[in-house]
Amino acid sequence: MQLKKKPGRRRNEAELNALLRFTIGITLAATLAASVLMVLYFLGFVSQPLEQSPNDAELFRILGPTISFLTGTLSGVMIGSSGRRDKDSDGIPDDEKETK
Repeated sequence: MQLKKKPGRRRNEAELNALLRFTIGITLAATLAASVLMVLYFLGFVSQPLEQSPNDAELFRILGPTISFLTGTLSGVMIGSSGRRDKDSDGIPDDEKETK
């Protein structure tokens, strides 16, 4: 039995860019949330001795810059320009005005 693919319309460049940014944003947000939740779980629910073990110290030393990097990357992806231009600064990209 062979599955037939439905003929659909192809996505244009703007839609592909939006889908890519959405996928990257969701992936980075999930990774950031998992990292933060892991740190909170270890701090709150795992019994800790009075002195911090070297393994725990190394884990927190590595996670700090990693979480900062993920936060910066996520904000860069969400804020970053998609290559669309607005020459007259009215808030509407010029390529959208041409299609209306």
